[in-house]
Amino acid sequence: MTANQPKTGLPKPGHIPWPPLIYLAAIAISIVLGLFYPLPWIGDLLGDILFAAGFVALFGVVALWFTAIRTMIRAKTTLNPNGVPEHLITSGPFGISRNPIYLANTLLMIGVAFVSGVAWFLPMAFIAAFATQKAAVEGEEKILATKFGKKYRDYAKRVRRWI
Repeated sequence: MTANQPKTGLPKPGHIPWPPLIYLAAIAISIVLGLFYPLPWIGDLLGDILFAAGFVALFGVVALWFTAIRTMIRAKTTLNPNGVPEHLITSGPFGISRNPIYLANTLLMIGVAFVSGVAWFLPMAFIAAFATQKAAVEGEEKILATKFGKKYRDYAKRVRRWI
């Protein structure tokens, strides 16, 4: 049995890596809608503030991705969204969000909206987050609860799903 195969009694993970596909689709839809049906954007001082905030958000994305992936590698657990983790990670960015990589993906879309002024990225960010929660997160949480039991339930009570 490999690290990505579920152990007996665990819910089966999916076969399609939904989270990256959902966010890629949301980005593509945002770009297409922005080209063909542009929405008005905030200008002047508030627009400049949002532009700067967008770069701060994008910096946060890189920091979240880097620290979350590094934490997972150090814990010797899978990076595959369909894999069954070997260890429950509760430190680093996982001490702030149970899904820091998905949070970073959502923040990426918000940051791009602020920097580019393509307003479609904002609603699509929240749609992608909702779709990711339904297609992946809820199933992942069932696997974690089954595999790690009380340890996971205590962690889930202490750390929010997103932020």
